[in-house]
Amino acid sequence: MAEILVVEDDATIRDVVVYQLEAAGHRLRTAEDGVEAVDQFRDGSPDLVILDLMLPRLHGLDVLRILRRESSAPVIVISARTSEVDKLAGFDLGADDYVTKPFAIRELIARVEANLKRARQDADAPPVDAPSPIEVDDASHTVRRNGERVALTPKEFELLSFLVKHPNQVCSRDMILDSAWGYAYPGETRTVDVHMHWLRQKLEDNPVEPKHLITVRNYGYKFVPEPDS
Repeated sequence: MAEILVVEDDATIRDVVVYQLEAAGHRLRTAEDGVEAVDQFRDGSPDLVILDLMLPRLHGLDVLRILRRESSAPVIVISARTSEVDKLAGFDLGADDYVTKPFAIRELIARVEANLKRARQDADAPPVDAPSPIEVDDASHTVRRNGERVALTPKEFELLSFLVKHPNQVCSRDMILDSAWGYAYPGETRTVDVHMHWLRQKLEDNPVEPKHLITVRNYGYKFVPEPDS
């Protein structure tokens, strides 16, 4: 059982989501606008948030910015905005998942369970001890580069963590998508390329000639803990 905050101004959608999640055994909080969402989140510290973007009083992306400053709890965005630009904007601000409207309630429930499961696994996982200037600690959800902490979005962290757990192993874009999103993500593999670009900007001495986050042409990426030179 988890406590879930559903932020949705459409009463019909909100009631259906709440009913189905309660039937699955979860405890529910609700909010109808962005300001109430922040208040409810701070009052209850939910385990997961389902967040609409087009909200009264405070836009969903602004709510997401606030939540990410205060918590690493999974956030699933639900939105009628379907373009890849909109999705990447959500992920860049720290969303863990993005569901487009209209959606099948069973799919949303499956994504809720997948994100909760992954959050529990991250909390229980031991630190990853790799002999590398890039250090990843799954338990605290932190990354350090040459001993200094680096701020990553949740999705950037999950992509990096997956690669670090498979050092020097070539991982396809599909493998990376599946690991970071927790299921067969029906999106574009270009999403991985965009996130890898951001990771290199934050972690490589020279992002144009990376030494740790290596592209394997026409396939995917690999993490090299200790480059030869």
